[in-house]
Amino acid sequence: MDAVAEQKYDLGVVRWFTVMATVYLLVGATVGVYIASELAWPVLNFDLPYITFGRLRPLHTNAVIFAFGGCVLMATAFYSVQRTCGVRLWSNKLAWFTFIGWNLIIVSAVITLPLGLTSGKEYAELEWPIDIAIAVVWLSYTINFIMTIANRKSSHIYVSNWFFLGMMIMITYLHVVNSLAIPVGMFKSYSIFSGVQDAMIQWWWGHNAVGFYLTAGFLGIMYYFVPKQAGRPVYSYRLSVIHFWALMFGYVWLGAHHLQYTALPDWTGSLGAAISLAMIIPSWGGAVNGMMTLSGAWDKLRTDYVLRFLIMSLAFYAMSTFEGPVMSIKTVNALSHYTDWTVGHVHSGALGWVAMVGIGAIYHLMTKVFHVQMWSTSLINAHFWTATIGTVIYIVAMWVSGIMQGLMWRAYDEYGTLAYTFAESVESMHPYYAMRAIGGMVFLSGVALMLINVIMTVIQANAQGSVQQARTATAAATA
Repeated sequence: MDAVAEQKYDLGVVRWFTVMATVYLLVGATVGVYIASELAWPVLNFDLPYITFGRLRPLHTNAVIFAFGGCVLMATAFYSVQRTCGVRLWSNKLAWFTFIGWNLIIVSAVITLPLGLTSGKEYAELEWPIDIAIAVVWLSYTINFIMTIANRKSSHIYVSNWFFLGMMIMITYLHVVNSLAIPVGMFKSYSIFSGVQDAMIQWWWGHNAVGFYLTAGFLGIMYYFVPKQAGRPVYSYRLSVIHFWALMFGYVWLGAHHLQYTALPDWTGSLGAAISLAMIIPSWGGAVNGMMTLSGAWDKLRTDYVLRFLIMSLAFYAMSTFEGPVMSIKTVNALSHYTDWTVGHVHSGALGWVAMVGIGAIYHLMTKVFHVQMWSTSLINAHFWTATIGTVIYIVAMWVSGIMQGLMWRAYDEYGTLAYTFAESVESMHPYYAMRAIGGMVFLSGVALMLINVIMTVIQANAQGSVQQARTATAAATA
C-alpha cells in the first residue's frame, strides 16, 4: 500500500515541509522564550541592538506564523489535496519552487529583522523586495493547489480544500494591498497609505491574517486530519459548509475592533465589534463539529496521543474565538486595550489552537509520508502534556497581568489623579513576566522532544528503506 501511495502521489516535498515546520517551531519558540525573558530580566539584552526585544519580537512572530505556520499549511495542503482529489500535484517542480522560495524568504527575515530593516507594519514587517518574493511564492502555492483540484478525479471538492482555497485567495490580496509601498532604497520604503487609513488597512490585514491564514487555513487542516486520525467521518458535512461560508463573509469585517478609542470613526469600531460577536456562532459550530467527529470513538483519546493534540486544539479554538469577540466590545476593550490580556488572548489562539492542531497534523503526516510509526509514542505523550501545561501557565500569567494593568491604569485617588504611575504598573508585572517565561520554557521543552522524535523517525525510515532496498537487490540477484 505504501509503495502504491509513493508512486501515486508527490510526497517528497511534503516530507521536507513537514520536517522544516518542526525545525522552525523550535526556532520561533526559542526566540519567543528569549524575548519573554528579556521583559522579565532586561539584562539579557546585553546592550546589543541586534537582540533587543524590538528587533527580535518581529523575528519571533515571523518565525512562528510564516516559517512554522507556512510550512505546516503547505505540507498539509499539498498532502491532503492529492488524497482528496485522487491525483498527483499539478506540478511537482512548482511545489519544489514553493519550498525553496519560502525557505529563502525565511532566511531573508532572519537576516534583515535583527538588523532593523523593517517596514514597521504588524505581521508584515519585511521590506518591499521580500514582500514581492512572498507574493510570487504564495501565488505558485495557490496556482498549484487550484490546478490540482481542477484535475481531480472526483466531482466533489472536500470541505478542507475549500478552507485552504479561501485562505490562499484572501491572503493574496490582503498581502498585496497592505504591502503597497513607495521604495526609497533597497531595504527602505514608505506605505502608500497614511494616518488613520494606514491603521485601518494595517488591521484589515492584521486581523484577517489571523482570520484566514491562522484560522481558515488551520481549519482546513482540522477538517482533514481529525476525521483521518479518529477514523470516522466528519460529524456534520452541512455544518462544515455553513462554517466555511460564514467565516469567508464574516471575518473580513473584524479588523476595526483593534482600533477602538482611536482616530478611526466610531461606527467602524462598533461594526467590527458587532460582527465579531456574531462570529462566535460559526466558530463554535466548527469547534463542535470537530469534537463531535469523535462520537462513538472517545475511547481513542486514552491511547491516541496525536488525537489528543487535535481535540485539545479545538477546545482552545472555541475559547479564543469567544474571548476575542468579548474583548472587542467597547466597555471590555476600554480595560483590555494595550494590556497583556491581548497578549494572553493571542497566545491562547497561537499556542493552544494553531500550534497544537499543526503539531497533531505533523505527527500524522510523519507516519504517512515516511511509512513508519513515530520513533517514540512516549515522547508524543510527554510533548502533549508539556504543550498543554506550558500554554496554560503562559496565558493565565498574561490574563492576570493584563487585567491588573488595565485596573492600575484607570485607578484614581480621592483627588481625581492617577493612583499609580506607569513605572509602578510595570514593576507589578514582573512576577507575571517571569511566570510567562517559565510557561514558554515548558512549551519549548515539548517542542525539543518533538524535534528529537521527528529526526529519529526520519533516521528509522531511512534505515528501513535501506534494508528494503538490500532485500530487493538480493531477491533480484538470486532470481
